[in-house]
Amino acid sequence: MGNSDFIKRKFEKFDENFYQEIKEHGVFVSVDAKKELIAEGEKVKFIPILIKGLVKVYNLNDGKELVYYYISPGESCIMTFSTIFTDKVSRIYAVSEEKSDVLLLPVGQFLEWLQRYPRLNQIFFLEYDSRYKFMMETINKIVFQKLDHRVLEYLHERIRRNGNDVVKVSHKKIADELGTAREVVSRILKKFEKEGLISQSPSGIGIINRR
Repeated sequence: MGNSDFIKRKFEKFDENFYQEIKEHGVFVSVDAKKELIAEGEKVKFIPILIKGLVKVYNLNDGKELVYYYISPGESCIMTFSTIFTDKVSRIYAVSEEKSDVLLLPVGQFLEWLQRYPRLNQIFFLEYDSRYKFMMETINKIVFQKLDHRVLEYLHERIRRNGNDVVKVSHKKIADELGTAREVVSRILKKFEKEGLISQSPSGIGIINRR
């Protein structure tokens, strides 16, 4: 998909003048995997919209990652969006999980567009609502769901996002993102393997059967 096609698909029902303004002021960049797009405490200068790839949004607590959500193609970082109305300082880290293409919209220009194109507000607040629901579901899972169920759902979600039959992810990474210890995750995965729910190999972890 070309940049022009992406713009028109993301911002449906806008006029041609708006598309031209995005092409004029927007910055299209490609970043390698594990590239930090923004860090906590940095001044927010751009609103990112992912065109291709995958971006992880998280925070750090005593050196441990607390993952808030992942940004998929067509989505933006809603926590970055929210800062432009306050102090314009990032409260999160955003890092590319794989090689990614990103559209960066300058904050100053974007604030002007919000005034001239009110439909923009609806697009981003709908995404905010989606993120809010996701984070509430995550909290419910942490409080009410057993860890083994969370590990299995984590694998399902990673496989869904990647579009592959297996996911290449370490036991430590799973543990970090679920807020537990690597040894606990390894024990759960070994149990799943014995039960025939997953397979583990050098190529990654694959799901054989859903409970």
